[in-house]
Order: sequence, then structure tokens, then C-alpha cells
Amino acid sequence: MKRWFSLITVVLAVALFLPSLALASDLKKKEEAVASVDQHKDELINLSQQIWAFAETALRETRSSKTLADYAEKQGFKVERGVAGMPTAFTATYGSGAPVIGILGEYDALPGISQKAATTKEALEVGAAGHGCGHNLFGAASLGAATAIKELLAAGKLKGTIKFFGTPAEESVGGKLYMARAGLFNDLAVCLAWHPGDETEADTDSSQAMVDFIVEFKGKAAHAAADPWNGRSAVDGLELFTHGINMLREHVKPTVRMHYAILKGGDVPNVVPEYAKLWCWVRDSRRAGVEEVMKRVYKIADGSALMADVEAKLTIQTGDYEMLVNMAGEKVMQANLEWLGAIQYTAEEQEFARQIQRATGVEPVGLKGDIKPFTEPKADPEGGSTDVADVSWIVPMINLTVTTAPYKAPWHAWPVVACGGMSIGHKGLTLAAKALATTMVDLFEDAATRQAIQAEFKEKTKGHAYKGYIPDGPPPLPKP
Repeated sequence: MKRWFSLITVVLAVALFLPSLALASDLKKKEEAVASVDQHKDELINLSQQIWAFAETALRETRSSKTLADYAEKQGFKVERGVAGMPTAFTATYGSGAPVIGILGEYDALPGISQKAATTKEALEVGAAGHGCGHNLFGAASLGAATAIKELLAAGKLKGTIKFFGTPAEESVGGKLYMARAGLFNDLAVCLAWHPGDETEADTDSSQAMVDFIVEFKGKAAHAAADPWNGRSAVDGLELFTHGINMLREHVKPTVRMHYAILKGGDVPNVVPEYAKLWCWVRDSRRAGVEEVMKRVYKIADGSALMADVEAKLTIQTGDYEMLVNMAGEKVMQANLEWLGAIQYTAEEQEFARQIQRATGVEPVGLKGDIKPFTEPKADPEGGSTDVADVSWIVPMINLTVTTAPYKAPWHAWPVVACGGMSIGHKGLTLAAKALATTMVDLFEDAATRQAIQAEFKEKTKGHAYKGYIPDGPPPLPKP
């Protein structure tokens, strides 16, 4: 009896010890991934600073794309440039076989918000673009994480394929939609992305679905004083359309957002305008909600044209799905964020942030570098749309947000540009790269984790076939 008891005790001890051995092995690889990010940190910051200075807008990111692609080639990736019909889109691949893990990188800037790395609003170049969404950090950090995994693959410590996607035009036409149509994400087991923000968390909330469209009105020109009765004003049609949109606001759900800009409204007052053009976005927390609103929008366009006796044409330019959150994947990300720990800021960095908050009328609480607790998804997400969401309906996505700017500071604005060009943004870049890399170690190592992530994805997408909100034909490349 004593002999059997001793044998059982030994078996139990070994069984308990084996998980700790596996954990130690995983931790060692994660520590190596973190060390790789630290080793390349200055290079990654330099990449980010170059892209911050280039500040190139959608589909014009020639230097930004080349900077990242050239770096990937130097690290041993096989780079394919100009994919999906976009000269500034590329893929960088290393390894062979399954699993194939993807990671997204962005690098487009926003027009008109050039800014120095300073605590007051001051353009680096008046009228130029700026990285008001932190995409200079986004692409560099993601490529840093991919490089860390590439080194583990090269050393034989992981098996499979890592694929970095250089994705242009997130702020405009949605470059990922064209890459999706080209089938570039179809072979992935899981894909990862991050985004700069004012807090650090695994993203368990979705995003807003959105449709981006143009409405054009064509009428008949005439002299506005001599014979206006012979004219048919395209601007009348446009004004009736905007009035209809504004009347519709009372009759949509609180989650709906509609915003527009008038691109063309006549040339001179004494000519009845024959052409008018408006750019509009409709958003909701779910794609189905957007499509319901759009049924009304089409009728408003037709009715406006009828009343003004002009022609109307509504053209969908692009659009985004809502993010399909994968909770199994986000739990893996959360564990790695908590293992890595909070961002530590200097007193000077906190004061830099507080000065920006004072300048923008925000409570001067400084930077929030702690890891937020894991939360269940909200029923309806806060504002914002992204083409990353489209990828989430093709392959399981894991997303995180990392602090790169002061808490509650205005986004798509100069404070984000300022912080993205100095140490506050660089610290966020570094943590993001480490969180992405350590999470990918888990994905490469643990088949059961991948299976759980994929099972959740399959259940949530059951019966749905993805089709992006983009017109037929090539991407709308800017004229030289």
C-alpha cells in the first residue's frame, strides 16, 4: 500500500511539474521576443520618426512604405511591393508552413494637421499633413513585433510563418479592403493589430460600421439675373438633400452618426450652378443598422433631385464593417499586457502631457500608462471606424490599444501629432511591439489556443460571406 501511495505521489508531482516546465519554456521565448524589441528599439523609433516627418496622406505614402519595406528586407523578410493594385501596399513574409500568423501595420497621415513635438499648437509646416492618429508608431511597432518572431523562427525556436502587412490609406479609401479582395488575408490562422490611444487595454469593444459615399447633382446653367427660370440649380438639389439628412437625424437610433462636407457648391453667385457635390458618411454600431439608414438616404437623394428638377447620383466609395471581437484572443493579449506591466513615465513626460491638456481644455491628469482591467464588450461601441474591422470578418483578429497621448486629449488633432514625435509616443510603440510579439509566441506555440480562437470566429461568422464596401475596379489612386 505504501509503495502504491508513493508511486501515485510521484505521478501527481510530475503531472503538476510539467505545466510549470511548459510555462517556463513559453516565458523564455517571450523573454527573447521582448529582448529583441529592446535590441531593435532605437531602429524602430528611427523608423517611426522618419514616417512622422514624411507625414504622407492616403495612397501617397511612398517614402513611408519604402522605409518599412526596406527595413523588413534587411531583417530577412521576403517583401512583395505594390500588392492589391496599390503602389504603397506591401507584404513581408518569413518562415514556412502552418500556422501563418499575420500582423497589420499602417503609416498614412491626416491632411492639414502638421505639428511640432511641442505643448502648444505650432505647425511644423503650415498646411501640411500630420500623424494625428499615430500611424507612424503603428507600422513601426508592428514590424518590430514581426521581427522578434522572425528571429525566433530563424533560430528554430518557433515553427510556422509570420506575415507583416503594410496597409495604406486607412484614413481614406481603406487599403485593407482592396487587400482583402485580393485574398491576401485568406491563409492566416490569426491576425493581430494595435492602435495608439490614451489608455492601454486589450480591445474588447467593437467599432462602428460605416459607409462613405458621394452624392452629385447635375442641373442646367443660366444667368442668375437675366433668365434664372431657364436654369435648374444643382445646389438646390444639394441643399434639399442636406436638409433631408438633417431631418432624418430625429428618426434614427442614438447609435447612428451622419456627417458630410460640401465639396462643390457653385462657382459664382450670378450663374445658376449646374453641378454640386457632397461627401457623406453614415455610421452605426452594426452594419445592418447602416444599411437600414442608407435605404432612407437613397430616397432622400431621389426626392431632392425630383424637387429641384435635377439629376442625382449616389456613389459608394468605401466603407467599414464593425469590428468582430474575438474574446478568446483578447484574453491572451490581456495576459501578456499584464505580464509586461504598465508604461513608466518621467516627471517631464507627465508635465508635457498636462500642458497639452491645459492647452486643449482637458483636465490636466497627465498620462495613463496602467493596464486597464479586462472588460466585457459594450452593447454599442464609442465613435470610430477602421478597415481593420473588415479583416476581422475574414480571419480572427486580436487588437490592443496602447497609450501614446494624454488622457482625453483631442484625437485626429495636433496633440497626438506632438506626442507621436517624442518619447511619450515612443514608449507606447515599444510596449505595443512587446505585447504583440509575446502574444504571437502564444499563438505559434499553443495549438489549443489557436483552435479556441478559430472556433469562436467560426461561430460568430456562421452564415456570413464577407464582401467589402468598395466599387469594382482598381483602387482610386491619386493623380501624379
